[in-house]
Amino acid sequence: MRRGQEGQLETLIRQLHALRAEMLELEATGQPVLGEVDEAHRSSAANLLHYLALRRHDIREMQSQLAGLGLSSLGRTEPHVIAALHAVLKALNRLSGSEDGEMPTEGSGERVGDGQNLLKRNTEALLGPAPASRTVRIMVTVPREAATNFDLVRDLVGSGMDCMRINCAHDEPAAWEGMISNLRRAERETGKRCKVAMDVPGPKLRTGPVEPGPAVLKYRPQRDALGRVVKPARVWLTPDAAPEPPPSSADASLPVSGEWLATVEAGDRIRFTDARGARRLLRVTSAEGKSRWAEARRTAYLVPGLELERKAAGKEADHATGRIGGIAATEQVLRLKKGDSLILTRSLEAGHPARMNEKNEVVAPAEIGVTLPEFFDCVQCGEPIWFDDGKIGGVVREVGPERVAVEITQARATGEKLGAEKGINVPETKLKLGALTAEDLKFLEFIVGHADIIGYSFVRSDADVRALQRHLAELGGENLGIILKIETRQGFEKLPELLLAAMRSRAVGVMIARGDLAVECGFQRLAEVQEEILWISEAAHVPVIWATQVLESLAKTGIPSRSEITDAAMGERAECVMLNKGPYVVAAVRILDDILRRMQAHQEKKRSMLRELHLASTFHAGGA
Repeated sequence: MRRGQEGQLETLIRQLHALRAEMLELEATGQPVLGEVDEAHRSSAANLLHYLALRRHDIREMQSQLAGLGLSSLGRTEPHVIAALHAVLKALNRLSGSEDGEMPTEGSGERVGDGQNLLKRNTEALLGPAPASRTVRIMVTVPREAATNFDLVRDLVGSGMDCMRINCAHDEPAAWEGMISNLRRAERETGKRCKVAMDVPGPKLRTGPVEPGPAVLKYRPQRDALGRVVKPARVWLTPDAAPEPPPSSADASLPVSGEWLATVEAGDRIRFTDARGARRLLRVTSAEGKSRWAEARRTAYLVPGLELERKAAGKEADHATGRIGGIAATEQVLRLKKGDSLILTRSLEAGHPARMNEKNEVVAPAEIGVTLPEFFDCVQCGEPIWFDDGKIGGVVREVGPERVAVEITQARATGEKLGAEKGINVPETKLKLGALTAEDLKFLEFIVGHADIIGYSFVRSDADVRALQRHLAELGGENLGIILKIETRQGFEKLPELLLAAMRSRAVGVMIARGDLAVECGFQRLAEVQEEILWISEAAHVPVIWATQVLESLAKTGIPSRSEITDAAMGERAECVMLNKGPYVVAAVRILDDILRRMQAHQEKKRSMLRELHLASTFHAGGA
């Protein structure tokens, strides 16, 4: 052995011993916390502390040197930190010729491979046994339709759904009970088992209502690229006192005077001047019940009270006038551009777009309410704020007890629309509120009586976790599985503390809520944040649910994008992948099941599985 290499080995051995000492020191310091976790999680919690001690250091240079010696670079230590370190130390001692040199004794009972077994056991405790030929489970958020459509639920179970997710932010207990009843029936018919997960909504920071827009109805015909009408607009005329729904698709449903409408027949023409002063014509094509179908070849804007004049076909002298009845007000939005001001109000009175004068100058900025009053007590000037899943970004410029002024700093050049009940993210604001709302507490009793797992939204501290565990214990739900939904920056930054608190319960999981996390941490950091959550969770031997926008285009439109297929394949690194509802969700489950089965032969977590490759088997060095 060369002298330089001998010194390198001694340095590496010394560094690894120092790392190990730090790991054991952190474990000793954490004994009070370790003593509280469920007995089944004790070694996992200790391993998490070992991993945290390791990741306090930049060991990239050490990794390069270990790899250069043909040894493990400690790049896959998450499930078994001490055991992996011991294995490398043993190899280094042999290389240095001191095979009988100092070797650690404490913790030597842990073996490489134990961590994977613990993760498998914990995954089964939370999500049930793995399905045949696939280790990654599939969770599906079901729509309201699942309460009444048994065939949908049966098809989901038959296609590969392993866990039904019910979001308690939607629907009501009667609908949830119908969903679960259909699931239990589907289990009996298919012979498959499926868990039930129910999410409590948590406190939702959202925009308030917006004042309605004008009562106006618009229709327009379809035109080709040259502006020629290829399909007239179909207009359904129906009595305003007792309106009838159109039997087929209509471009507009127009309530009109019933007595006048009774005089209208097929072939009649209806003339009027629309809200813009444009003269327009409708041609009546048929009658159905007390209503009439008409066609229009030009766009029109209609308002309540507008006068309509009927002219009978072939009878120029036969005409009568009627009026349009009530039209629902249009839903209004705030259009915001970069540089605009937006006023957020504690009051939940209807907000409004910016007020303009006759010169089209802003005389009063746009206003909208905020659903959580705690926001006004905690927000600070200079903090970023995001609206509607990050579509609109801004910076807080002024803070008052009742109003907060925001400067819009990110929006498309043409402007973005902000409506009512849109999400608000304040990643740097320390909101002083608990994760459980009064409404959540009402839901808990139902969840304990019907579900296997509770999804915990907006969890940000170990105190939040302990509060949920306390309420569950009071309701006899100690055995309910808990999924920590990591959807805020605070939740991400406190993940180790959250895990150690959650491990006081037997069945625990982590959901990577990628939509909110992208907004909270920055889209450019999402990949990095995902990796860190996967690392920390694996070190704790806690299963991970890969969630948000998985195969979203497929579920909603029936056609997947190339990028989302690749994204779904990455779900193999988690223990479960979640799909959201959509008209084509059954097809999405089938395709995800196929993707996960295929990827399982190639990859497990971050480890490449070196199965036989067809490309390699068919390669001929001498050419074809």
